[in-house]
Amino acid sequence: MILVALVMSLSFHEFGHAWVAKRFGDNTAERAGRLTINPLAHIDPMGLLMVIFVGFGYAKPVPTDPRCFTSRYAVLLVAVAGPGMNLLLAVITINLYALGLKFGWSFFQQPDLYFFFSYLALINLLLMVFNLLPIGALDGHYILPYFLPHRLALLYRHYNYKYGNWLLLLFVLLAVLGLPVFETILEVSQMLLPLIVFIQP
Repeated sequence: MILVALVMSLSFHEFGHAWVAKRFGDNTAERAGRLTINPLAHIDPMGLLMVIFVGFGYAKPVPTDPRCFTSRYAVLLVAVAGPGMNLLLAVITINLYALGLKFGWSFFQQPDLYFFFSYLALINLLLMVFNLLPIGALDGHYILPYFLPHRLALLYRHYNYKYGNWLLLLFVLLAVLGLPVFETILEVSQMLLPLIVFIQP
């Protein structure tokens, strides 16, 4: 169930990027067959193996061509769309489960269903928080420059281009060595989970 939740979450994340890119005039992802929630279109074999054996992984980045965008804010909105899709999926998931409990639907009374729905919501919040980090190739590195003064944004882009992926790799290595890097992200995600429950059972 964890594997299904992760694959589903990653697929919706990448679909979000592709869908918003298409809305802003770039059909590169659509032509590459990425404007879909079909996991086969998004899953990277190595990233999937990492999910299975390490507990986290990645999907294939959605290709875009900024020259086709029809708005100066398209890069920002396309980047936000991935984490935004994860947030939307988390909200729908946890509130659908709460709605099932509220109306006493027997399907939602099963212990396994609680685990699946709560874990699916938590995974999506975790993916949202992680991808908003402004380092390496994560979505946050497209978002942060829009909120910085022009000169500082240029400096940030320069240094992130040179060192961002190394910093991201360092994060992963620190996690493997036992530092609570991903545990901290998980704690933040767990703090957010009660805030998106709008239906009280």
